[in-house]
Amino acid sequence: MTDLRASDLQASLHGLWLPLVTPFRNGELDETSLRRLARHYAALPVNGLILAATTGESLTLTPEETERLVFAVRDEIGRTRNLPICLGLSGSNTRALLDTLDRTAAWPIDGYLISCPYYSRPSQQGLQRHFSALADRARHPVMIYNIPYRTGVNLGNEAMLQLADHPGIVGLKDCCDDREQSLELLRRRPAGFAVLSGEDAQYHEALLDGADGGILASAHIETETFALVRNLVAGERDAALSCWRSVADLTRLLFSEPSPAPIKYWLWRSGLIDSAEVRLPMTEVSAELAARLDLEIEHRSTVATADTGRHRVA
Repeated sequence: MTDLRASDLQASLHGLWLPLVTPFRNGELDETSLRRLARHYAALPVNGLILAATTGESLTLTPEETERLVFAVRDEIGRTRNLPICLGLSGSNTRALLDTLDRTAAWPIDGYLISCPYYSRPSQQGLQRHFSALADRARHPVMIYNIPYRTGVNLGNEAMLQLADHPGIVGLKDCCDDREQSLELLRRRPAGFAVLSGEDAQYHEALLDGADGGILASAHIETETFALVRNLVAGERDAALSCWRSVADLTRLLFSEPSPAPIKYWLWRSGLIDSAEVRLPMTEVSAELAARLDLEIEHRSTVATADTGRHRVA
């Protein structure tokens, strides 16, 4: 891993990043839908993509599928835009993750998003040594993903700040769900260390607190609006709040049942993917939520059509 590569990714760690869903059809990776998604979002104001992370159902993917996923997306977006890609990794076996870093070193990615070890609940020293070992080995820069309500362990700020000094660790996806911890980190982080919120419903608040952007599953829908919120916060806070209110309820709806099933249902109904299929242990949305999503899709489509008509008249 070189300082140049770290600097390249650091320059892109702001604004809106999308943790892309992984389309499936008949039990297999749906590469046709995947390429369609890649083209669609490459044309929208996103600053980067995360592949094979939580929203991408990474734990259900084989190593071969993950490789196909990465190469297909890079091939597709490379036709139109040099959009940075980070690969999601997770696990509680440091040695196995080191092997994965070696195996993926030559893949066409710009960095990794690596979650804290799950289930084993290591100490703060264990977390620090785990991420240091990974960053030492990685040929691409590393973002840390702190999400204690999934992993069972919280990476505290003292350990996080020591890791932030590692030349190969360039940022954090922050889902600690503790605003005081997040605020302290934002105050104390070193220059150039990015903090992106991963809490969709708290995105606007995180931006006001000083976060650099967000990695937001909800931004599969109304992508331009999520991107605009961040742009407006810097100088037009009232407009940013109004913009945020137009999507705030959407974030709650899309997480009212386990993600990414509601997002996949919406993308399927919108024609962006050919199936809403998820892999066990995830299940597709309930009939009740499907009906609610259909109503919201219709409502937002009607509003968008009306806005387009008004703009044409003007």
